[in-house]
Order: sequence, then structure tokens, then C-alpha cells
Amino acid sequence: MEAMMKSKTCLKDFMKYVSLNVLGMIGLSCYILADTFFVSKALGANGLAALNLAIPIYSFIHGSGLMFGMGGASKYSIARSQKEGRLANRIFTQTLILALVFSAVFFLLGLLYSGTIIGLMGADAEVFKMSKTYLQVILLFAPLFILNNVLLCFVRNDGAPQLSMLAMLSGSLSNILLDYIFMFPLGMGIFGAVLATGLAPLISILILSTFFFRKKNSFHLTKCRLSMMLSSGILSSGIPSLVAELSSGIVMIVFNAIIVRLQGNVGIAAYGVIANLSLVVLSIYTGIAQGIQPLISSNYGAGRQANVRLFLRYALIAMLLISAIIYSSIFLAASQIAGIFNSEQNALLQSIAVLGLKLYFTASVFAGFNIIMAVYFTSTEHAGPAQIISLLRGFIIILPMAFLLSSLAGMLGVWLVFPATELLVACISLRLYRRGAQAHAGTQNNWRSPLGVPPE
Repeated sequence: MEAMMKSKTCLKDFMKYVSLNVLGMIGLSCYILADTFFVSKALGANGLAALNLAIPIYSFIHGSGLMFGMGGASKYSIARSQKEGRLANRIFTQTLILALVFSAVFFLLGLLYSGTIIGLMGADAEVFKMSKTYLQVILLFAPLFILNNVLLCFVRNDGAPQLSMLAMLSGSLSNILLDYIFMFPLGMGIFGAVLATGLAPLISILILSTFFFRKKNSFHLTKCRLSMMLSSGILSSGIPSLVAELSSGIVMIVFNAIIVRLQGNVGIAAYGVIANLSLVVLSIYTGIAQGIQPLISSNYGAGRQANVRLFLRYALIAMLLISAIIYSSIFLAASQIAGIFNSEQNALLQSIAVLGLKLYFTASVFAGFNIIMAVYFTSTEHAGPAQIISLLRGFIIILPMAFLLSSLAGMLGVWLVFPATELLVACISLRLYRRGAQAHAGTQNNWRSPLGVPPE
């Protein structure tokens, strides 16, 4: 009876944190998807190509915010569960300082080098000006994006997932509304799209600030010396989140370079539709992973290993169900999805995008598994396996695979790169988990795998 009650409590907590976080992450990912939709309507294929060339830098900024937010908040949650209030405040303070230093770097790049960066990313004369405008404004708003991600993670880990979700959704909805106002009634073009995106985290931060004004927060700024050991711990725990976002940006750069050679700007526009939809799909898995992170970290810190296993099991079951819904929906509605972003009714863009949607998203279930396992390892202070998973899926396997498959099969090969990579990494993730389970079983004979897989 006690075990049954514990299971019901864990399921209730899981549903609360994960559902709120998935909704919030979908809203957050819609920052760029809204831009993609409105830019496609207002500026056509060239506008989509310009947007797609600049978006990878947004991934770098977003990833930096998640690195500090997830890394710091994981450490904070563990310290708080162990009744180390002073250490928890030091973690928050040091996380904020690191985030502000990083933000300044992005701001200076936007101020001085946006044209150089967009030139290096392959923008031609047709799209250079639009891409430069989008990139420069995104970089200048980088401090807001990074601060927003840090606060979202800490507020969520401080027991307020509802407020975190509300802030994310409010930022996203304001972006969509401002996108329409700036681009159509006011006719501000791509500058209007990026300005709306840049203002969205400000709306989110204002909502999160109520948490502090009402003094509901358990974390505070505190006077302390900067500690290299603490900084390295925060960064080590957060690097998998950074790598995941960095990799999406770098992969987009590489794919753009390959696709422009194969299909020109129309091919890049088609890939832009798929890449931006992918941001939303992956955000669902990220929402599940970030939803279980506070639960796993706090239970791990308190020594409740059975609860840790239970939350991981719930996350994987939810991921499997959602993956089935996502892929079947995309497969059946591929033509309609491509048509939404094909305002010029370009037949070549339509055919490329439809095939791409059906092949690219076969990776969904494997990507979801890898994202959840990376956050699981991070949440239990096993940064090494999390970093391996992130590096493999972000750089080490996917980049060589992109050049290999595209040279062998052209655009068909391009669409198969993501599924092939995620499948290989999922096999390695499972192996890393089983190895950890085997080591754990050596110290606890009653260990049971949340995956339902016995240790080797």
C-alpha cells in the first residue's frame, strides 16, 4: 500500500512538472516558428532563406542560456534537497555572474561583427541584408534570452513550474502578436520579425519577476567569492544542454552549405521549414526532460533512488506515446504542413519539403530517448555520459554522416542523416545506461532498471 501511494504521488508530480514544462517549451520554440510563418508570408522564399541562415546563432544563444540555467539549477536543487541553503544561494549567484559575462560576448559580436559572421555563413547578395539584420538584432538581445533561460530553470526548480510555464507561453504569444503587428500593419519586414522575437524574453522576465516581488523564492543573491570549482561544476552539468543547442545550429550551417550546392536557395527554404518544425518537435522532448530534471535532482540529492527510477520510466513511456503521435501526424499531413510555409506555391519547394518531412522525422523516437537520457545523467551528477551523448549526436557522428550520405544519395541522403545519427546514438546511450546500471547493481543488490532492462 505504501509503495502504491508513493507511485501515485510520483505520477502526480510527474504529470504536473512535465505537462507544464512541455507546454512552456512548445511556446518557447514557437519564437522562431512564428517568424518562419510570417516571414514566409511577407517575404517569400528569399526571406525564409535569410532567416534560416541567421537562426543557428539563435541556437548558440539559447544553448548558452540553457547551459547556465540547467547546470546551475541542477546543482541548486541537489544542494537545496540536502538542506545546504548557503551553498544553494552561492550557486545561484555564481550562475548569474557567468551568464552575464557570456551575454556581454554575444552583445559585442552583434555590435561589431554581425556582417562578417553572416558572410562566413554563406549568405549571397540576394539575402545578405535581411540575414544581417536578423542576426544583429538577435545578438543584441542575447542578454535577455540568456537571463530568461536562467530564471526559468531556477524558478522551476524552486517549486513554481506553473509560473515558469506561464512566462514561457506569455513570451511566445507576445512574439506571435508582435510579429503580425510589426510585419503587416507596420510593414517593418524582417526587422519587425526579429524585434518581436527579441522582445519576447523581456515579457517572460517581467512575469518571472513577480516570483521575487512576492518573496516566494528560496534562492537569493549573496556576497561570495567566485569559485573555480563551483563554476566548473555548473558548466560541466550544463554543457550537454549547450552542446545540444550548439549542435543544432552547427548542423543547420552544414546542411545549408550542402543543400545550397544541391538545390540552391529553394532547397534552403525547404530545409528551413523542416528545421524549424524540428525545433518544436524536439522542444517537446526537451520539455519532458526538463520537467523531470527537478524531480530527479531533488530525489537523487535526498537519496530516494526508487523515485529516480520511477520518474525516468514515466518519461520514457511518455516519450514513446508522443513520438507515435508526432510521426503519424507529420506523415499524414506532410503536404499541408509544407503548404503552410509555401506562400508562393513553389512546386520544387513543396516536393523537397514533403519528402524531407516524411524521412527526417523518423528520427523522433530516437532523438527523444537521447535527450531524456542526457538530462537524466546530468540530473544525477553523471556529467560524463551526458556529454558523450550530446557530443555524439551533435558533432562526432552527424557531421561526417551529413557529408557521406549527401554525397551518396543527394537530397535523399540529407534527409536520412538525422535518423541514422539518432539511431546510432540511441544504441550508445542504452549501452552507457546499462553500464551505469551494472556498476550501481554492484553496490545495491535490489537495483531495478527503469527501462525494464536488467544489468548485463
